[in-house]
Parts: sequence; C-alpha cells; structure tokens
Amino acid sequence: MFITAPAAIIRTSAKPEYRPAMTEPSDSIREIRINPIVPSESVLVSTARGTRPRKDEAPAPRDTRKHVDRCPFCTGNEDMTPPTVAASPDADNWEVRVVENLYPVLGDDSNASNLVFGLQQAIDGYGRHEVIIDHQEHGIAIQDMSEAHLVRLIGMYRDRVRALYAADERIQYVLVFKNFGPAAGASIPHTHSQVIAMPVVPENVYNEVIHSRHYFEKNRQCIFCSLIDEALTFEATIYDRESGSVRRKFNVGQYVIERGEHFVAIKPFASRYEWEVHILPLQHSSDFANISDTEREDLARVLKHSMARLDAVIGGAQYNFFLHSIPHSNEFSNCHDSYHWHLEICPRTSIPTGFELGSGLFVSTISPEEAAAQLRAVELE
Repeated sequence: MFITAPAAIIRTSAKPEYRPAMTEPSDSIREIRINPIVPSESVLVSTARGTRPRKDEAPAPRDTRKHVDRCPFCTGNEDMTPPTVAASPDADNWEVRVVENLYPVLGDDSNASNLVFGLQQAIDGYGRHEVIIDHQEHGIAIQDMSEAHLVRLIGMYRDRVRALYAADERIQYVLVFKNFGPAAGASIPHTHSQVIAMPVVPENVYNEVIHSRHYFEKNRQCIFCSLIDEALTFEATIYDRESGSVRRKFNVGQYVIERGEHFVAIKPFASRYEWEVHILPLQHSSDFANISDTEREDLARVLKHSMARLDAVIGGAQYNFFLHSIPHSNEFSNCHDSYHWHLEICPRTSIPTGFELGSGLFVSTISPEEAAAQLRAVELE
C-alpha cells in the first residue's frame, strides 16, 4: 500500500526507538551493498554494530523564536546583510529573500588565470555564492512551513539556478543545498539555504551522470526510472540454495516513504546515512530548472511530509539536503535521457569513524528496510 498525501501533519507523541537490541539478533544484517547508480560506491550495513557504545551527533538546538533582534536574517535587519539579490513576493514584503554570502567559497571579484606547474593544477575560484533566507520566522523548521510557502521557496531555488546559469557561460554547475545544525555546517540558526555556482562539476554529480549514461547505453532506460519502478512494483523472495529457507523478502513499496502525484520519497537500498531519503520526480526529468508550478506544489507536499516523518522518528537531527541536477555543460548534452534530477536528504545521526573516512565505505547500523518501516509508520493526518 502506498502513502498518499494528507492535508495536515500530526507527529507521533513518542519517538520510535531506532536502536537495535543490546544483543545481536539472529536476523541481524552484515553485508556490503553496492550503489546501483555509482557502483564504485559501497555501503556496509551492519546492524549488530548498533549494540556498541558510540558517540552520536547531538540533536541540533531548536530555536523556535519567530524574531531575534540581532539576527541579520530577521525582518527589519536587512541593513545587516548585503543588498537583496532577489525576493518573493518583493523586496519590501519578502517571505523569501536572497543575498550574497558575506563569506563566499567562490566569487566573481577576480579574474586570475589558471595555474599549471608540474603535475599540479589550480583553477581560478570564480563563481557565485548566495544565501536564500527561507522564511521570515527565525526558527521555523521545514516541516512546519506551510505548503504554499514551500512552493514559494522551491520557486526561488529554481529561479536562482536559472539566473546563475544565464549570468555566466563559464558556470558548469549550480548547487542548491541546506545545512541544519552545526555538525551539518550551519553557522547561523535562522532557517536558510544556499546556492553556489561553480566552474567545475562536482565529482559526485559527475559520477552519477556518467554512470547513468553508461546504464542507458546498455539498457535504453534511465537507471533512476528503473529504481523508481522497482520501489513501486518489485516483489521477490530469495531462498537459501541448500536449506531452502527464506534469506530475504522484498515487498512492494518497501522502500517508499511518501508518494505524491508527481514525486516519490524513497529510502535507498544502499543508504550512506542511516536515515537518508531521496525525493525524485515520478516522470523522467533531468533538469530541476524545468520544474513546473504544478510539480512545485507536489514537491512541497512530499518534502514537508518526508521531513515531518524524519522529525517524528529522529527529532531534532542535524541534516543536509541538496539538489542534484544535470550540469549545464556541452559535455553532458547527450545525458538528458539518462539522468534524473533528485533531492537527497542526509540526516547526521552519527560521527564518521576512521574506517569510514579511510575506506570511503559508509557504515549503517540500522537496515534501510527497518528505517523505511519506521518512517512509514509515522501517522500523518
């Protein structure tokens, strides 16, 4: 049974316990799962590891105040930020406001030439770095924003992506992302997102685009579309060859967290983060910049409900989310049929270990199937 989009949200009164038992259960999982989109990326699912003592990321402190006098992002303090770049509905009555980042990672204030010396290379760090102030209210969470406001916010994401690509032909990629909590990189508590236009394509996006193109060349099918079809329709039982006992059972909709008319939220089979969720268009689309107004409404609803489910289960968790869309570069002009844009939500519930940093192999102590079941069980009304 699939999840339909309810009209309002009510969180469960008690947060479900997601820690495994202190003794290893007989059905514990210990396996390396391969990312089907980028096969060189693997995830180690080891549910028994959850029984060990470990240091978790503390929940981010929730500042629910609507206005803070000295916050540069609160209304009335516009003179504490750089000038408005864009605003919706307008600069005087803004609900979403865009300004340049005071501490940009990339900028357009220099025209230094690229450097090549021996085996070393350096590309001039030109680009743009903007802050999108998500809401007038200082501490409001994504799941507590109205759907109408999220439609406006998503529209601003789209408009800034379009504008930044159009402003400079040297820009190869525009990344929209949000950090919530200090461990996720947030330095100002007022709810905000960021957008960075850069002269290079990030490696993770590049790998997704290239590998999905390889899959398409072999199968004439978008791999993201194939994964969505599997999540919505696939059912299988795997038996042990010798004993005939059931090794694993996959049920229809097992990885589906939330479904709307145009979007679906899925728990990846090979999740890097224990509570990672991806939101994808149900119909093939390579470029977020082409999202329609009707699609914005449905994405707002699916995002709001997905974040409410996460908050109900792991309330206050620090997180990042980011949009992956096809790069606007001639190199990828033949990838529109093979690539599928999506939003990745990555809660930070644990601190990476030396093994994870040294091997590049993420470790999850809760199975994606169990995480999906807990998220799906949250009652939304």
